[in-house]
Amino acid sequence: MSNDNVALEPLPLELGWPSYQQNQVERWQGDTHSLQQDFIAEEVPISLIYNGTPHVVMLASPIDLEDFALGFSLTEGIIENPSELLSVHTYNRSTGIEIRLKIPESRFSCLADKGRNLTGRTGCGLCGASTLQQAIRHTNPVSGDLTVQAMELRDALFKLKQKQKLNLLTGAVHAAAWVEIGNGIQHVREDVGRHNALDKLIGLLKRIGQDLSCGFILVTSRASYEMVQKTASAGVVVLAAISAPTGLAIRLANETGLTLIGFARDDQHVVYSHGHRLQHNSLTTTHPLNENEH
Repeated sequence: MSNDNVALEPLPLELGWPSYQQNQVERWQGDTHSLQQDFIAEEVPISLIYNGTPHVVMLASPIDLEDFALGFSLTEGIIENPSELLSVHTYNRSTGIEIRLKIPESRFSCLADKGRNLTGRTGCGLCGASTLQQAIRHTNPVSGDLTVQAMELRDALFKLKQKQKLNLLTGAVHAAAWVEIGNGIQHVREDVGRHNALDKLIGLLKRIGQDLSCGFILVTSRASYEMVQKTASAGVVVLAAISAPTGLAIRLANETGLTLIGFARDDQHVVYSHGHRLQHNSLTTTHPLNENEH
């Protein structure tokens, strides 16, 4: 998949908002007190403006914003493919960042019905939705014969921490990683919002034309509904999260055919839907004792 038609204007680092700052803090360990320099993650209002009309303001980490703009536009159904994002221009303002996007008029004419002209807080993936139909969107089913070895999942979990550059500094941001079967983690995107990190990753994958049939997504957060919806809308068939899923997320995963894995930590994980894509070297099944068993 090519994205040659997208004109991207990177935000100059020397002019942009920083992704973190240094603050002097008081650190206590028991009764021991010290003054130290600490790294603090920033969250910045990011305004997405389509064809001159403001659509939504999201609180996000001010990095990889072009990927975020493309990923958000795709996973929210504003456009269907990267070629429909005709241009992206990023501007600094005193109170945040504006991303001005140009999309075809046929897409823009449908945007008014999407009801997202409100602020999206850091932890909110559905903020600004004005109708139930807008909040709960059902994606097309995903399909694929991808097979993930449990060892590959464990290896990715072990190596992801060292690839989270901003989180290593601040300890305050989520990550979404693309794991290629046989080659491990290939791409990572970070953000204070879990859904923003996923949008950034999907935007990157779509921009570079990544073959999405040969890998899976790993996120350092819970697997809430919008995380499943965004993953499935991108055409990825496996989502693994280090924390728990919600009931709505599990129902959507079952409906779309997505393999949903939660509590992926160290050498353990829980499979919630379509577990046929995850393989283990050995299989030992345990069952709770029956009330009559002693």
